[in-house]
Amino acid sequence: MPQNQPQTIAPDALPEAITRYLAAHRAHDTATAVTAFTGDATVTDDGRTYEGIAAIERWLSGAATEFTYTVELTGAQRTDATRFVAVHHLEGDFPGGTVDLRYRFALRGGLIERLVIEP
Repeated sequence: MPQNQPQTIAPDALPEAITRYLAAHRAHDTATAVTAFTGDATVTDDGRTYEGIAAIERWLSGAATEFTYTVELTGAQRTDATRFVAVHHLEGDFPGGTVDLRYRFALRGGLIERLVIEP
């Protein structure tokens, strides 16, 4: 496999920190979701970047209440030992009504150091 080329994996093969974050986010459990991040983590979503646990916690709280939607994990990839992608299909009352989003994770020390969410 060429270096840095994503390899398809089973969603249950994603690292624990990622599955903990995804399950907690889906359940609107902000307190558990933030435990999956490093203290200096960054999240980029909808063109905005949130730096540090306090900012990520505020982002998670807002994301949980802004729209009503369902989410389905439809695929997963591993780029290398610390970089993973989880693909989600969302349907809801947000503009456009449906979207497939790629959650790109970078890990450090078994926790999420960076998350970028984009179509």
